[in-house]
Amino acid sequence: MAASKKETPLMKQYNAIKAKHPDALLLFRVGDFYETFGEDAVRASKILDIVLTKRANGSASHIELAGFPHHSLDTYLPKLVRAGNRVAICDQLENPKDVKGIVKRGVTELVTPGLTLNDNVLEQRKNNYLASISFGKEMHGIAFLDLSTGEFMLSHGTDDYIDKLIQSFNPSEIIFCKNHRSHCEKLLGSDHNIFCLEEWIFGFDFGYEKLNTHFKTKNLKGFGIEQSKEGIAAAGAILYYLEETEHKQISHISSISRLDTDKYVWLDKFTIRNLELVYPQQNDGVALLSILDHTCTPMGARLLKKWLVLPLKEKAIIEARLSVVESLLEAEEVAETVESHLSQISDIERLVSKVAALRINPRELLHLKKALAHIQPIKEQLEKSGIETLSKYGDKLNPCAQLLDRINTYMKDDVPLNATQGGIISDGIDSELDELRKIAFSGKDYLLQIQEREKAKTGISSLKIAYNKVFGYYLEVSNAHKDKVPTEWIRKQTLVNAERYITEELKTYEEKILTAEDKLGSIEFRLYNELVSFTADYVNEIQVNAKCIAEIDCLLSFSQVAKKQNYCRPSIQEDPIIDIKEGRHPVIETQLPAGEEYIPNSVMLDDVSQQIMVITGPNMAGKSALLRQTALIVLMAQMGSFVPAAYAKIGIIDKVFTRVGASDNLSKGESTFMVEMTETASILNNLSDSSLVLMDEIGRGTSTYDGVSIAWSIVEHLHNHPKFKAKTMFATHYHELNQIATDFPRVKNFNVSVKELDNRVIFMRKLKEGGSEHSFGIHVAKMAGMPNEVVLRANEILGHLEKDKIKEGDAERIESIPKNNFQLSMFESDPHFEEVIGLLNKLDINTISPVEALLKLNEVKSILKGNK
Repeated sequence: MAASKKETPLMKQYNAIKAKHPDALLLFRVGDFYETFGEDAVRASKILDIVLTKRANGSASHIELAGFPHHSLDTYLPKLVRAGNRVAICDQLENPKDVKGIVKRGVTELVTPGLTLNDNVLEQRKNNYLASISFGKEMHGIAFLDLSTGEFMLSHGTDDYIDKLIQSFNPSEIIFCKNHRSHCEKLLGSDHNIFCLEEWIFGFDFGYEKLNTHFKTKNLKGFGIEQSKEGIAAAGAILYYLEETEHKQISHISSISRLDTDKYVWLDKFTIRNLELVYPQQNDGVALLSILDHTCTPMGARLLKKWLVLPLKEKAIIEARLSVVESLLEAEEVAETVESHLSQISDIERLVSKVAALRINPRELLHLKKALAHIQPIKEQLEKSGIETLSKYGDKLNPCAQLLDRINTYMKDDVPLNATQGGIISDGIDSELDELRKIAFSGKDYLLQIQEREKAKTGISSLKIAYNKVFGYYLEVSNAHKDKVPTEWIRKQTLVNAERYITEELKTYEEKILTAEDKLGSIEFRLYNELVSFTADYVNEIQVNAKCIAEIDCLLSFSQVAKKQNYCRPSIQEDPIIDIKEGRHPVIETQLPAGEEYIPNSVMLDDVSQQIMVITGPNMAGKSALLRQTALIVLMAQMGSFVPAAYAKIGIIDKVFTRVGASDNLSKGESTFMVEMTETASILNNLSDSSLVLMDEIGRGTSTYDGVSIAWSIVEHLHNHPKFKAKTMFATHYHELNQIATDFPRVKNFNVSVKELDNRVIFMRKLKEGGSEHSFGIHVAKMAGMPNEVVLRANEILGHLEKDKIKEGDAERIESIPKNNFQLSMFESDPHFEEVIGLLNKLDINTISPVEALLKLNEVKSILKGNK
């Protein structure tokens, strides 16, 4: 490059480092500032709202520049990363004071949206996953890593499975092979931070070797992942990516597990969204997570979110969780004590990850110590509860007593943020450190001690110690006492009335006091690092504690919600049955106005007598809420929570499908009906014998006859499926579907009852047997504020149509609908008409006299004459 001859040495160094990280925004340390240059500066100035300037870059050229003070890194870095940037932090690798010319610099960390340990970037109650996808012909591998906690998982599956996992885990960043960019973008859309790597990085052999090297194993059988070749390829790419981003200290990633589809309930991405498990669909909505999450610790909050999207299929584990919840409800004092200690425990999972990465600062190490101090009392409470389900958790906890003792002994109670600032290590730990502190912080006292000692030893009463820049520290003796000076003192200067001497002790002290602070810093830094290394030996024990505490926290949260909302323990069965008595919607019941009670409903589904419930009833009557609450009760039971019902027998479900509500695909140009049919097809093609299917208003996106026909056909298909008897709740406003129950034995009709009173409709929100004959759509339109003339006209047409039920193709009956003679447009914008309406609205016909009525009528006539 011709221009390179004109570059300044600094910019030449910058360009060399930038060339190694072309895709990252480079923060280049210059003195007390982090600077960005060129396009990076333009981008950073917009994101950070900092001033963009120019600086000289050699002769006759300039380059854009934007920077911020180095101590503000924690303020600005999160903004850059959350904007989707990869940020390379380039630090000075040597002290500028000790260097002539350009200071050596290098990238010490490459922070990406999915790889960071910075607390200001991370959300405390949310995992920060990096995902890796290894694309195959039909089966793809996927791996997830949370660097901040050390959690490492892999799996493999089809496009749908990968898509579902991505939605469930919501990774902050996804890496994949650049040859599969189009496939990735088609599968995942454009809502994720993505980064492409070379094809060879996603090879199975490469990944297998990477994992064995990291875990120091000969094979991967011990992790149960040996058969997942695609998953191993994806996981290996993550380890490569860690190296490339300067994340070398990763001993806290001590294991890898398989996300086994056989262990968890299948929830497709539509269901996770429709049921609002983790995120509400509307901005002012409430997700199930918000109701269930009363966790005290960040680890518990993160685990609860995972339990929500991965409900269990293993009866033994579900029962074990339910038993702990029940025990915590029974042992109230134990629960209260445990909760009080949990609330004092900080994020030990992420803190110990920083220990392993050797990036923990002194204050964080103190936080870790304080958190660990609460492990022992929790352990004692659980063990002495006398309840086996609780004492098992107590057995798992390790108080790390030796580590606590070491940190307590070594560290002061009040420490600085930075390990190089000193003031970290307690007195009495290191004799040299103690001596240096006396010298540095008690210098005058030390000099006085020498002075008094020498006075006593020599008998020179006027002896004094002083300091100047030429000689340093010296002893001054008046001429009257010269003869008392010891022979080992060295004379340095003769004055008129006195002489000055130095001693070996003073020279040694002088050297110590002048370098004491530097030595103090280095000794404390060394001792602190030794303490961190000692703590690193406990990484595995602390990680086990963190997982155990997270589980206790989640189960305690379940018990608190159960107590507050009056939930019951579900009976978990292997039999294909769902029997819920007086079930309630866990979210809606908490959002009702004060004094209003939620109307409970009972639901029973099995594969013998009542496989399919066809639920008719008007819109707004509560059909959708009933469907959702059934699914939520089943999922809550299978994640180990008590449920909002008087009684619940839950036969373990392996898949939950929902076709409820509009889809966000509408914004991508797909019609309502197309989205509806696509999601329905996905359900019908993936059924199992233990599936729970919830369908709401299928077919509403097309004509009535098409809609009825499709809905009818779907119910028939679900009933007559040759292999599977999926338990189904089918809500519809097509009351024609009630006919199906007469032809198919396992289909039963139900309706959400309403009450008509004075030509009004009152929604009872109670499920009862039998079909509904009316949709009450016009009543709903009136409640919604539809203009009265429109409601009246709709009633007129409905009355005509219901005289003789219209059959398909009965064009004559349609044509015979009475014409609308009410000329709405004549008055709509007429001010005189509005005046008349206002006058009439003020009249009370129950109190007005005949004379007053005539006068008002005359007034109306006058107004209308004015119109003419």
